Amino acid sequence: MATLNGAGTGGSTAVQRKSIIVTGGASGIGLAITRHFAAEGHDIAVLDVNGAEGPSVVESIAKENPISKLTFSKCDVSSWQEQATVFKEVFNQHGGRLDIVMANAGISERGASDLVAVESAEPAQPRLGTVNVNLVGVMYSVKLAVHYMNKNPANDAISRGSIICTASNAGVYPFPIAPAYAATKAGVIGLVRSLARPYEKYKIQINALAPAVLETNIAPDKALFKNMILTPFSTLTRGVSQFISDPSVTGAIAEIHGNSVTIRDPPNFVDEDSAKNLETFWNLGYA
Repeated sequence: MATLNGAGTGGSTAVQRKSIIVTGGASGIGLAITRHFAAEGHDIAVLDVNGAEGPSVVESIAKENPISKLTFSKCDVSSWQEQATVFKEVFNQHGGRLDIVMANAGISERGASDLVAVESAEPAQPRLGTVNVNLVGVMYSVKLAVHYMNKNPANDAISRGSIICTASNAGVYPFPIAPAYAATKAGVIGLVRSLARPYEKYKIQINALAPAVLETNIAPDKALFKNMILTPFSTLTRGVSQFISDPSVTGAIAEIHGNSVTIRDPPNFVDEDSAKNLETFWNLGYA
């Protein structure tokens, strides 16, 4: 883990200093989030699979924000062992505290989806890298986050920690061009809504961002954005701030589109029987 202390000018002490982990924090959405927290002067651990460019990116942010303390660790989020090792290191390095985890790392299907290829001579095993990073990796991040946040003093705090997962509006609407990607993001939304209630009794928040199209390097090439209606990163970071500033909010999905942050409610129960059955599952404690 490389520690990078700022050496330039900038930063702010307007908010209480927090211990933060951002997965996929050296590019795209994660980079915007890292810059946002660095400007506020927090202790930020950036986890990213890009070990070649990641350290220099984080070093640059550190120089621009001297009040903030940043570290970089090369980490493949689809590996439980790699995430577990880094989370433990960060927790110890940040004085035995973890306040915010941005479970953000994600990849696209990178071109045409093999799930929609139906005319091949023989069926090919679907590529599952997207699933392993976007959904399994997020599950690993969430599990580790709640473990370390539960070590934070309870006191009378409304929230002992905040987990924010990056989903997508492709998990809200049908996205036939990349069904595996859509499935992972819908899975993240279901995960967040389902974990909110059990985590609430430990005073730990979990929420998700569902961005529309932002110009990032997750796409196979920049030409993809030429005819797209893009959402600015400032809307995304405003959504992050809304979750952090209201510790009573949990299980919420914030759709990030244009200049708006819209909370998307879960679907209504189709009938009273369905509502009662799900409540019975909760009371039983297993399914």
